[in-house]
Amino acid sequence: MVFTLAQSQTEPPHATHEVANQPPLLAPYDASEDTALLEGLRREGAGWAEPDVRRLGVRAGGVQAQEWGESANRHEPVLRTHDRYGHRVDEVDFHPSWHDLMRVAVAEGLAGAPWADDRPGAHVARTAGGLVWGHTEAGHGCPTSMTYAAVPALRREPELAKIYEPLLTAREYDPELRVPTQKSGLLAGMGMTEKQGGSDVRTNTTTATPTAEPGVYTLRGHKWFTSAPMCDVFLVLAQAPGGLSCFLVPRVLPDGSRNTFRIQRLKDKLGNRSNASSEPEFDGTVSWLVGPEGQGVKTIIEMVNCTRLDCVMMSASLMRKTLVEAGHHVRHRSAFGARLLDQPLMRNVLADLALESEAATTLTLRLAGAADRAVRGDAGERAFRRIATAVGKYWVTKRGPAFAAEALECLGGNGYVEDSGMPRHYREAPLLSIWEGSGNVNALDVLRALTREPATAQALFGELDLARGADPRLDAAVARMRSELGGTTPSGARRLVERMALVLQASLLVRHAPAAVADAFCATRLGGDWGHAFGTLPDTADLDAILERNLPGGE
Repeated sequence: MVFTLAQSQTEPPHATHEVANQPPLLAPYDASEDTALLEGLRREGAGWAEPDVRRLGVRAGGVQAQEWGESANRHEPVLRTHDRYGHRVDEVDFHPSWHDLMRVAVAEGLAGAPWADDRPGAHVARTAGGLVWGHTEAGHGCPTSMTYAAVPALRREPELAKIYEPLLTAREYDPELRVPTQKSGLLAGMGMTEKQGGSDVRTNTTTATPTAEPGVYTLRGHKWFTSAPMCDVFLVLAQAPGGLSCFLVPRVLPDGSRNTFRIQRLKDKLGNRSNASSEPEFDGTVSWLVGPEGQGVKTIIEMVNCTRLDCVMMSASLMRKTLVEAGHHVRHRSAFGARLLDQPLMRNVLADLALESEAATTLTLRLAGAADRAVRGDAGERAFRRIATAVGKYWVTKRGPAFAAEALECLGGNGYVEDSGMPRHYREAPLLSIWEGSGNVNALDVLRALTREPATAQALFGELDLARGADPRLDAAVARMRSELGGTTPSGARRLVERMALVLQASLLVRHAPAAVADAFCATRLGGDWGHAFGTLPDTADLDAILERNLPGGE
């Protein structure tokens, strides 16, 4: 057969490149289209914030905000230690998308704003806002979280709080480096860990030497992991004559000169790439004492309580984001003659992921409610917050990496490709179980609270008692946990804390979620009718009801 040019011109060009059976872009979508989140927002006393949360959710799922998140991670921050003339500057340059994300987050009250808001539920509203805005990207949540957490610690020194708190609670993002009191808004960071000790901050070697001016010290030492080094002020732990103490370190001094804050390098991290994490060196660095000498850990513990809550929030947000991505894919992708969403085993996987996501979101908002009521003087909620936040931090952040991996797998090979965004979420997930104390630190902290603060156990069981009699599997699990409390050794701490987290989540779902959700959770997480992987819900589980509640846009 003779092949002619005329024949070749009749063939459709690039016929093999036709795109079929691929999902459309997810954005724009509404990140606040989350029934459990909105119900929790109202239940925990912040229903007044729902219009703002919904508005922010639409913006978070918009094309522009999603592109900001992608660009901020593709174009990573760059350290400039010196200017062109050799002067030390120690500045970090960020892509414009980072600043866009920060500008919205601060303006929406996701940094220190709740501390200046007298409305009950202000801290719940912030947490709900973080749950939806977290659909953009996670890195910029670090400086907003630390700024939020710095305020209660700074209040240990009223004179300093009087100067800095109005700026830390402002809704103005001002990234320029200059005298803090000349700015419209501030960001705060923290410097605790050192290379020789990590979480064991009592072994810190950074020294604080008093000056002739009362309350003013100079610091000398090196911090191992200080995130967001572009912040305006930092709360830093150092050894003073009276023991480990907390200090406020501004990047720029009141006279306009640069404080000594030498950024030795930026960390090359697994994930969280948009956010700069650094090793700063102090050498004659001017600082102000926050709280009494020797009480640095006690002073900064309020900051840790706040950032641990944010670790739970960010993990829950990441779960929800990846669930939405997976649900979108399987709704529009077909295989073996049917949509993936209609394949029985895929429905089981998605329903199981939905259970985990709803449990994480519901617990997050309960913890936020406890925090809100605790700062308003509720002693019972303060005790509950003390233990439940550590429990939630341990468990929810532990579930995050496995959740992200399963959600990624729902996309198959597409999920393993960077363009899908799922690899970024997968790399992000492990950070949240490490930040503010790894699993062992949090598990042991729970044991410490049970031993030294009996009111915490009373508060926890008081919460669980609200669901007594609603489900026999929950009642049995609570009784078993109660019997284990007194005999748990440090080596068994993880087992106990895992059980505490599951019964707490189950009790909340039994009280507040539909029967289909509560029953499936208790059957699997408490009753043992569950495999080790996601997608092993029993045949009795009402998958349709779970998916209808948890997948946005219907089926």
